[in-house]
Amino acid sequence: MRTELVSEPGDPGRPNEDFASVGLPASGQGGSLVVLDGVTPPEDGGGCLHSVPWFTARLGGALAELTVSLPDVPLAELLSRALIRTAGSHAATCDLSHPRTPQATVVLARWSPGSVEYLVLSDSALLVESPDGTVTALLDDRLARLPRSALATDALVDATVRNREGGFFTAAADPSVAARAVTGTLPRDEVRALAALTDGAARWVERFHEGDWADCLALVRKEGPRSLVERVRTLERADADGPQPRRGKTHDDATVVYVEL
Repeated sequence: MRTELVSEPGDPGRPNEDFASVGLPASGQGGSLVVLDGVTPPEDGGGCLHSVPWFTARLGGALAELTVSLPDVPLAELLSRALIRTAGSHAATCDLSHPRTPQATVVLARWSPGSVEYLVLSDSALLVESPDGTVTALLDDRLARLPRSALATDALVDATVRNREGGFFTAAADPSVAARAVTGTLPRDEVRALAALTDGAARWVERFHEGDWADCLALVRKEGPRSLVERVRTLERADADGPQPRRGKTHDDATVVYVEL
């Protein structure tokens, strides 16, 4: 088995809000990966005393432990339990009902001798390669399907589409959001490799259109996750220097986890 992980902040002067881990049980039977992309709050905060990295570290740590220690519990149930555990660690000090309480996108995958389970919530991506080389992108595309007018301001997003029916969902404090995730199970012999990417790394495909998802996974296999992140950074710098830079962050936290089964 080959595993590689790279996580790099978008701004060296700010903490990385992503979280990533690979868990390999001592039994040698299977393993799991966890990737979170913390949602940066507006400058006026979000009703919580804690930072987004604080939140992603605790939620990610809970998921890393639970996906390995409870192999028979479905991933959506594990996400629900991890959200309850994380919320309990700051419910007494923070307003967890605030729409901007710390939150994150989630990608989980867990493999055993017979199957590969997956969960995707919000706009990070999980790429699955089959033995014949076919690459399938497992995505929760609800955010991408919203009209741009619905995302015009943070206040509008909070009021109309964030963690609401007809909008999109992120992992925050409400454990019921786990039921909104894209989930499924694949036979182990139909999966050769997995690659989990936060949207900062997925920009190579989704924003800069340098290739499709199959090209992206092929690049990660051949040159490693760091090469993908470095290529994204080069494209971001060129875009920022262009006559009409794209909207959004110039650089975003970028995380890639690659597992070759």
